Amino acid sequence: MIGKWPVTKMIEELLKYDTDLFLFLNNLGNETWDGLWLFVTNKFSSIPLYIVLLYLVYKNLGTKGLLIIIFCAALMITATDQLSYFVKHTLQRPRPCGEENLKTLMRFVADGCGRYGYFSGHAVSSMATAVFIGLTLKHKYYYLSFILLFWAFMIGYSRIYVGVHYPLDVLTGMIVGGFFGWLFYLIQKKAINKLN
Repeated sequence: MIGKWPVTKMIEELLKYDTDLFLFLNNLGNETWDGLWLFVTNKFSSIPLYIVLLYLVYKNLGTKGLLIIIFCAALMITATDQLSYFVKHTLQRPRPCGEENLKTLMRFVADGCGRYGYFSGHAVSSMATAVFIGLTLKHKYYYLSFILLFWAFMIGYSRIYVGVHYPLDVLTGMIVGGFFGWLFYLIQKKAINKLN
């Protein structure tokens, strides 16, 4: 037990800083901007972007390339979603909106709260998509990667803004998502190279 004490104290300090940062970032919001961030955080708001990305993939990689990208993207999103669900239900860290002691200190804008928040499914899937498609099309559209990373960061921040995730939930999701995006980029690259 004695050997674990410094680690436990370090984790407690980290979670305290995470809560303080959450309260700072969450309270930057105001009613004027709530509608925008609710739109950004809504999973259906990214559908037009996905359609454009599928068109760009088809235009540059053809039908077979598009099918490989869709298959790999579906596997990637399923993997990240399931991993996020598993970690949330294993660690069971409550979301900030579920913490009684924070309710009077924070702004809660979301439609619902949910039980556990570590780590963010929105952050992991958006970052995985940004890295995966950004790397896939980087040879044709240099700035696309930056646009997609900006989009992923906007989604990540939106989860803090609406009150359903701590910054550490989002940061972890982005790191895991970046890794999965890179991994599935390598997988689809090998698959497409075999077709050529």
